[in-house]
Amino acid sequence: MHRRDWLKRTSAAGVALLADRWQVTAAAAATIGERFPNLADAALARAKALGASFADFHIMQTDSESLFVREEMVQGVDADSSLGCSVRVLVDGAWGFAAGDDLSPEGVSRLAESAVAIGRAQAGWRKRPVEIETLPAHTGRWEQAIGIDPFTVTLEEKVERLLAINRAALAKGANYCNAHFSQVRERKWLANTFGSRIEQSRVRVFPSFGVTVVDEKKGEFASRSSLAPPRGAGFEHLRDWDFIAEAPLAVEQAREKMAAPSVRPGKLDLVIAPSNLWLTIHETVGHPTELDRALGYEANFAGTSFCTPDKLDSLQYGSELVTIRADRTADNGLSTIGYDDDGVATEGREFAIVDKGVFRNFQMALGQAALIGRESSNGCAYADSFDAFPIQRMPNISLQPGTDPSVTVTDLIAGVEDGIYIEGNGSWSIDQQRYNFQFTGQVFHRIREGRLDGMLRDVAYQGNSVDFWKACDGLGGAPTYELGGAFNCGKGQPQQVAPVSHGAVPARFRRVNILNTAAEAGKDIAAVGKNTCNCNEGRLGRWA
Repeated sequence: MHRRDWLKRTSAAGVALLADRWQVTAAAAATIGERFPNLADAALARAKALGASFADFHIMQTDSESLFVREEMVQGVDADSSLGCSVRVLVDGAWGFAAGDDLSPEGVSRLAESAVAIGRAQAGWRKRPVEIETLPAHTGRWEQAIGIDPFTVTLEEKVERLLAINRAALAKGANYCNAHFSQVRERKWLANTFGSRIEQSRVRVFPSFGVTVVDEKKGEFASRSSLAPPRGAGFEHLRDWDFIAEAPLAVEQAREKMAAPSVRPGKLDLVIAPSNLWLTIHETVGHPTELDRALGYEANFAGTSFCTPDKLDSLQYGSELVTIRADRTADNGLSTIGYDDDGVATEGREFAIVDKGVFRNFQMALGQAALIGRESSNGCAYADSFDAFPIQRMPNISLQPGTDPSVTVTDLIAGVEDGIYIEGNGSWSIDQQRYNFQFTGQVFHRIREGRLDGMLRDVAYQGNSVDFWKACDGLGGAPTYELGGAFNCGKGQPQQVAPVSHGAVPARFRRVNILNTAAEAGKDIAAVGKNTCNCNEGRLGRWA
């Protein structure tokens, strides 16, 4: 459907209906805030009366909207909302859980009865009793600070902004282009038998685009996706990111990539931009240091972990330059929240996973710390919907800047005789222990004698999680720090998805194994030669 037809058919009815929907959910949230204390008291009192040693009560409301456009067409709008509650109990050393959408005192009391019955049924076959720490009681409200609530922005304005990106790409010669914008609001209420009563609200958005250019004579094509990250932010993230400038650059880089020589496999030095490195952090540090995965309790989505508890405080995970910290307090972080879903206050609970190269901490949720002799959780519990049991999920996990704030990506490149500068995340693969990996990217600049010299294609870098981080010998300073991340990291069975940010600075790695993806797929590749495309320092400074 073309833009003019879409606007004509939807502006009077569908757009108004969608706007009304978010007003209705906002009104429902307001009433929940008033009813929550009585509902919490009913659920928790019933759980304790039935013998639960611990119980918590959650209400969660989720609103989501995604808009998709291609060239001059609107492909579709997806909108969804959900509202419900759950009761989680610890009874006879076993967890019980029940969820539903009946938000009445009688309904939540029945959930408590079901949760206790499930916990008692599990107690007979558990291997060891679940032990949880006593958490401090918290009372209060936390709301994420955003600029513009995306749920108040008209659909017409969002469509126009996305189509403007596509028009900029088409004007530069893209054969195909698409753009998308997703937004999510979570409202959560939590009460537990420790005495906490918490209300929270946060918003996240994800703008993106992709372009494709085609050489019909050669029968080849190349693509380049946007480097814009998802953020814990409002509509201002789509408004302020300069997509209109990035889209033509993406077309130009896709065209250069299509004409570029294919990489020669071997060991090369790499300088990796934050727009690529965030995913490497996610897969090689984030998932391996989830305690449930390390203990073998979680094996979905690429297995367990090489990073077992016996390696705490002894494993040299990276070079002494590498410090990787976890938090739920970063500005605009996708995992940023005032309290995790166990009711742990996140401020002041930031921690180093890797400190000066040494592995120091796992990510933990309630009841996991005792398994490795530690005293308490570090605020890493999250449930993605009202009917999901809170499990250990990543906080924001970020590579810290180097000690010299003046170091730029240009400085890192200047220290490379023969290598590649990589921007943007692409495909990834990692083994069942989160150890051996392979990553690609969006754009691969050849480095010769400390300067960018054209572009390469068919590039993947390969290694293992420990050797890779040990190979890091250069980091950008604090001004080069950028926040990337994933809108929908998967884990668990039944699957849950969680948003998570990963900050990084440009980083340099020595003698990393490079694969040629075309050759690995059995295709013929051209010999590597000098690329004469106009790829210069000005372009680097613009998007690095």
